[in-house]
Amino acid sequence: MFRRLVSGELCILRWRHSQSSKCLRLLSCNSVIGPDRGQDLSREERTVPTELTCSSNSQVSSRAGKQKRVCKVILDRFDQQYGQELGPLWPSARAVLLNPACWQYGVMLNRFAAVSEVKQRLQGQGFVSLLPHTDLPLNSSPTQPSSIPHPGPPPPSLQCFIHPSPVRYPSPPHRQGQLKPYYLMNAASLLAVLALGVEEGDRVLDLCSAPGGKALAILQTADPARLCCNEMDPHRRDWLAKTLESFIPQWLSSTVTVSNQDGRIFGQTEAGMYDKVLLDAPCSNDRSWLFSGPGGEQHGAVRLRERARLPTLQTQLLRSALAALRPGGVAVYSTCTMSRSENQEVVEAVLNSCPGVELQDLEEELALPLQEHFTFTPLGHTPSLGLLVVPQQGQTWGPMFLSRIKRIH
Repeated sequence: MFRRLVSGELCILRWRHSQSSKCLRLLSCNSVIGPDRGQDLSREERTVPTELTCSSNSQVSSRAGKQKRVCKVILDRFDQQYGQELGPLWPSARAVLLNPACWQYGVMLNRFAAVSEVKQRLQGQGFVSLLPHTDLPLNSSPTQPSSIPHPGPPPPSLQCFIHPSPVRYPSPPHRQGQLKPYYLMNAASLLAVLALGVEEGDRVLDLCSAPGGKALAILQTADPARLCCNEMDPHRRDWLAKTLESFIPQWLSSTVTVSNQDGRIFGQTEAGMYDKVLLDAPCSNDRSWLFSGPGGEQHGAVRLRERARLPTLQTQLLRSALAALRPGGVAVYSTCTMSRSENQEVVEAVLNSCPGVELQDLEEELALPLQEHFTFTPLGHTPSLGLLVVPQQGQTWGPMFLSRIKRIH
């Protein structure tokens, strides 16, 4: 299935077996569970009741008696760091992060599948369009005549529906021979795709692509000449391929390709080849890190040590992303953490060390039109180094940071 999807034009490059497993884990895109897990929402998130109580700083308890243990060493670090960096926004953000039952999810429609009935059901349940322009004609019948070997895609239309309450819409079932009609995701993830501004005919690189939600969103917004989805980790690359083949028709195989390069050197091997580059960087995922893994507090301590190394990796990846751009192209850097050292400080370090690039403001383009749905926090820097979405009660989207940089020459 993987090779069938990308047959003929795989941009698969030889994976360096000499990389250590630790390096591989850090370099795999969003290997700490990115903001955009989409259909692979964790089992706990899919089944947790809609009412849930934080019984203490160490446990989150449901009515059914199930418990998600909070990792105290992570929570203590967050309290110390975000209490300073976010100020009065942190207590409410903290309450949201500790209460998965209040998390909201967006439903992104797939223009390559029949979606008119899904849209009607969503609207009947109180879901509303996230974007004001998405009341465009739907591609309600995606069936293409079999006599046409390379049919053109339906008109681009990014359509995402959200609910004011934490309503759980079911994951789409797998039906043999049919593309899935929608993708579940944190709606804040779409901000990075909107900031990228892909246009028809663009050559686009998704540098850290797995699990593939943002690549799918890119294909909803425009018809690029090429979309290269890069993922170094072989397991996550398989996950990416399965996502793509579940949502994208086979006749796009010459447009959508998958590679497995080390993201830090991609800009050297394909310098100046792309009009748009998305870097959804590996980061310390604030949502998932708060809850203990198999190793409990010891695992949390390991994660904090990994967290200290992430800014170096993120800086290397962002430099590589900019090197892959042609002059005049733009790169969007995004993470799903609120950490200043992984967000603003990475962007600032790259701006100071990479000549021929400039920061682009996203306030009027994204923050102002979408402030009804997202809580954007001032970053205390002029010009702003990016946008930061902080989860709050009633607007539980995020965390999500994004910044856009243009290559001048």
